[in-house]
Amino acid sequence: MKLYRYILRRLLLIIPVLLGVSIIVFSLNQITGDPAAAYISDKMTPLQIELVKEKYHFNDPPIVQYGYWLNGILQGDWGWSRTATMPVTDAIATFFPNTFQLALIALLIGVTIGITTGTRAAVRRNKSFDHVSRLLSLVGISVPMFFFALLLQYFFFSELGILPSNGRVDNWFIIYGNIPNGPTGFLLADSLIAGDIDLFLNAAQHLILPSIALSLGTMAMVLRMQRNSMLEVMGLDYIKTARAKGLPESVVIKKHARKNALIPTTTVVGLSFGGLLAGAVITETIFAYPGLGLWATQSISRADHTSVLGFCLLVAVIYVLVNLIVDVMYAYLDPRVRLG
Repeated sequence: MKLYRYILRRLLLIIPVLLGVSIIVFSLNQITGDPAAAYISDKMTPLQIELVKEKYHFNDPPIVQYGYWLNGILQGDWGWSRTATMPVTDAIATFFPNTFQLALIALLIGVTIGITTGTRAAVRRNKSFDHVSRLLSLVGISVPMFFFALLLQYFFFSELGILPSNGRVDNWFIIYGNIPNGPTGFLLADSLIAGDIDLFLNAAQHLILPSIALSLGTMAMVLRMQRNSMLEVMGLDYIKTARAKGLPESVVIKKHARKNALIPTTTVVGLSFGGLLAGAVITETIFAYPGLGLWATQSISRADHTSVLGFCLLVAVIYVLVNLIVDVMYAYLDPRVRLG
């Protein structure tokens, strides 16, 4: 099967998956509370409340409500966020750059350390470095993210006082309005574009602890996957042939073994990014980082079902799209996938 046909088939499979996800998310929203709560305030009269329910079809049967809701989703109307006091789509556009920036940095940290350490552990199999790295990966998978985040806050903020513990920047930048409203929406990039190095360094400091906390699980999974994949590749015939030809061990590892060992690791890396966006709920809440995760947590505490619905749907869409990209990359790297 040619690559473009494989991509087309995977695109078509996305439609029923997203439809199923939308049904599940909508149904959970129906049974966990009043969907009209985001549109109703304490100052409204009973007549006004009834008019709101009639306008947004909350008095109709659930199947009819789902039809109107799905039609609104397709047209870009995701409802009103009472927590952010703006449309859900505007809230997502406001908070998504912060979460994406945090998740991307966490992914880079986790992948860089995971691949490097996993490769080195496989090369030094059953030696001290290998035993220590396997222990660290086990700890990384087992320790809850919130506990690790609290430990980072305790040591680096409370005890050492060298890194900030919450927020996106210091209050000084917020009070005096020195945060640029740049073209990208990403504070690190916009501060550099504006030439504000102080803001860039301050924002980077605020990202260190949450990004490290968020990267722990990814780093552990990538490490284990890379180590196991490297061990499997290093036992293959072409690696033995390369060594028999007299190639330096560093060349055998970097240009032959590690390149092929990265193929299965690619799947873990891709899916980890979607997991990081979802995992940001805990990290952003602990570090009070203004992203999608903190917005979702506040929406849950305020019974803002419309916002929670939008967040869940967004994460589902991201997961599906990331999974598609990973499948295409895997098919490109390994043609056997397309023939299966």
